[in-house]
Amino acid sequence: MTDDFEAPLRDDVRLLGSLLGETLRAHGGEHLYGNVERVRALAKGARAGSPADAQALLALLAGLPVEEAVPVARAFAHFLALANIAEQHHRVRSERQAVDPEAPRGSVEETMTRLIRQGVAPERLREAICTQQVEMVFTAHPTEVARRTVLQKHFRIAQALARRDRGELTAQETAEAEACLRREIEAIWLTDEIRRLAPTPVDEARSGLVVFEQTLWDAVPAYARQLDRALARHTGEGLPLDAAPMRFGSWMGGDRDGNPNVTPAVTREVCLLNRWMAADLYLRELEPLRWELSMTRCDARVRDRVGGAWEPYRELLRPLTEKLAATKRRIEDLLAGGQSDGALPLERAEELWEPLELCYRSLCAVGAGHVAGGRLLDLLRRLACFGVTLVRVDLRQEADRHARTLDAVTRYLGLGSYCEWTEPRRQEFLVAELGSRRPLLPPDFECEPQVRDVLDTFAMAAAQQEGSLGAYVISMARAPSDVLAVELLQKELRVRHRLRVVPLFETLEALRGAGETIDRLLDIDWYRQHVGCRQEVMIGYSDSAKEVGRLAATWALYRAQEDVVAACRRHGLRATLFHGRGGTVDRGGGPAHAAILSQPPGSVDGALRVTEQGEVIQARYGLPEIAVQTMELYTAAVAEASLVPPVAALPSWRDLMDSLSETASKAFRSVVWEGRDFEAYFEAATPIREIPGLRIGSRPAKRRPSSGLMSTLRAIPFVFAWTQVRLMLPAWLGLGEAFEAAREQGQGPVLAEMVRGWPFFSATLDLVEMVLAKADTGIAARYEEALVPAGLQPFGAELRERFDRTRWAVLALAGHERLLEANAGLCRSIEVRNPYVDPLNLLQAEFLRRVRQAPDARLEEALLLTINGVAAGMRNTG
Repeated sequence: MTDDFEAPLRDDVRLLGSLLGETLRAHGGEHLYGNVERVRALAKGARAGSPADAQALLALLAGLPVEEAVPVARAFAHFLALANIAEQHHRVRSERQAVDPEAPRGSVEETMTRLIRQGVAPERLREAICTQQVEMVFTAHPTEVARRTVLQKHFRIAQALARRDRGELTAQETAEAEACLRREIEAIWLTDEIRRLAPTPVDEARSGLVVFEQTLWDAVPAYARQLDRALARHTGEGLPLDAAPMRFGSWMGGDRDGNPNVTPAVTREVCLLNRWMAADLYLRELEPLRWELSMTRCDARVRDRVGGAWEPYRELLRPLTEKLAATKRRIEDLLAGGQSDGALPLERAEELWEPLELCYRSLCAVGAGHVAGGRLLDLLRRLACFGVTLVRVDLRQEADRHARTLDAVTRYLGLGSYCEWTEPRRQEFLVAELGSRRPLLPPDFECEPQVRDVLDTFAMAAAQQEGSLGAYVISMARAPSDVLAVELLQKELRVRHRLRVVPLFETLEALRGAGETIDRLLDIDWYRQHVGCRQEVMIGYSDSAKEVGRLAATWALYRAQEDVVAACRRHGLRATLFHGRGGTVDRGGGPAHAAILSQPPGSVDGALRVTEQGEVIQARYGLPEIAVQTMELYTAAVAEASLVPPVAALPSWRDLMDSLSETASKAFRSVVWEGRDFEAYFEAATPIREIPGLRIGSRPAKRRPSSGLMSTLRAIPFVFAWTQVRLMLPAWLGLGEAFEAAREQGQGPVLAEMVRGWPFFSATLDLVEMVLAKADTGIAARYEEALVPAGLQPFGAELRERFDRTRWAVLALAGHERLLEANAGLCRSIEVRNPYVDPLNLLQAEFLRRVRQAPDARLEEALLLTINGVAAGMRNTG
């Protein structure tokens, strides 16, 4: 990346930093400003290799009383957040100012051009894109760190930066843009970024709606316009009016797996909030649209509807605005505790679509196509994507909860214990009940609270309007009966708009048996006739990586996809794979385009679902222009992977991957699960003890209360804790041993072939290299020095030695002398951030040391500030 290319970014960062400095002086005085500047100078010196500056930095931070340390931590955390905004804005600016006549690789334009050159017929390309079924599913999790009110201020800062980029601004306009930046930065400094209460699932859902309101509402029609133009240019026909290659789902308010805070009442409230936001957004568009459509000419169909009205389009749309306003009022009444008295005034998307499409066709027919192609077309594109519910909420629950519910029923009815039955016996019972006309559940059924919660969840689902809910995901699925059990509960509770039932395979054992499980499920006649032409299957990245490490889990996930696709094909079905990815590499995160193109051949078959979590949502959808780029990348990658699948792995590559996976898994497990000191070191050296009490998310960090840490700890906080201390252990542990062993066995040439010729392997290596570049063993050693008993410190030294071995092994395999040698932009971004993240890490270690010696509410708040800042600096949490 050239200096000229980065110059505007440097200017933005310098300006934002200067304005933050002004704010510090104004509200903290010269003493605070001086502290921050001293810390910054020493951190830069330490990064430049000065031992004296490193020691002085440690001494300065250790000597700060908490009332002085807190504003210093806030200053560095806010600077990193502002740098993130500047980087996002620079991405948008770079796209707009690109002088290269070639479209960026991975864009829709570039992909269409390349695929047609490769021989893909234009009509086949158009069909693949227009019929695509891609859904981004937004989720909340236990390490969500940013408050909604702060995110809204960040959005306004990005808008002000964009205004400054407009050509030929007057001096007054430039001054006003900078005044806006100054106001927002000052407002952020004076805002409490710490949650005083843990967010509820409803709070998390409200935060999720901000992305729809601020960015996606405008991004979706902009994306559709770009797609429409590209299709018209390359295939001769644009995007059909009702096509929606990209849609959105949510787990916020629906994911009850291990979260007792997500109740049926919560899910109902979240569905109502989604519908209210949809009605509000449509109403905001319809009012100006009515005033815009002042034309008097219309076709016969519109005239038949409005009679002699002078302004037919306004008359046709008037009832819609009234219905939307009435719908908003009715939902507000329901949210306030009012009783339901039937359907909402506006119930189905068709009620909006039909008159809007009528207007569109009429305007085109009377020669007003340019008018039709403006605000009206944008509204139709939104309706095709969002419906009248804005986002469909998935429900998720553990398979065992359904089994225990049915066990309670069979025991009550004197049929025996469902949980003690064999799998064939369970299937026989479930299929018989699914085919029976009589109800299974007795009206006077009394049960324990956990069983009642499951039944009430299905009863709540039965009461939801069409489009409010999406899929029912079964976590920890292992057998066909897990799917049939949910189908039976839907039948018994009379769920009118049946939810797709999606088994989630997440442990190593479950992933290895996923294909066989789906094969046996599709062997059941009732289910095969019921499921239709597609079977959706979710694969989880988190639990398997925590169980066996990154490399072994990645290979197990790859093979599971192959097995599921093969099973579906044997039964004449297509598979839709739902990827439960996180923000970090060890939880499946990373560049989306490369990830899709590295999936097994045939696994991306015109459909894809992916979870988007934590800071990834803001990074990929925080600005409308960035959201458009993200949607384009997904659309292009899914089309390419579907039409031109990646090469199949050679047998020699697969054999070596089996060997690498086994070696890496053994090394990982020997440390994490069998290492005598691991759990004690983990608890001492990271903030994992403190995370549950920090009011970060609504979901407990553990699946269930237990004295054992690792056995019940969720994968997300496990990854989060290691990310905070910059060791990033779950992403790389075991890889060094695996690559070294392969080379010792003479497999170096095969490894080199895999890097050159196998997208799956090269993408995996690139992601690990990125993680190693973000890690810092010196920072991790500082946590150890401050927090870990002397008897455990040799264990930490062993971990850092393993890290060094992995780094050298990855460099050798990639053919690089230094990490990220082939990605200068990312390398520079990390280097620029390090002097600002380092002080936050050092303060966090100091705060942990103090709070463990003497618990203090002020120290806990200070700790959370550093967690926010490190998350911003690392650009992900868990």
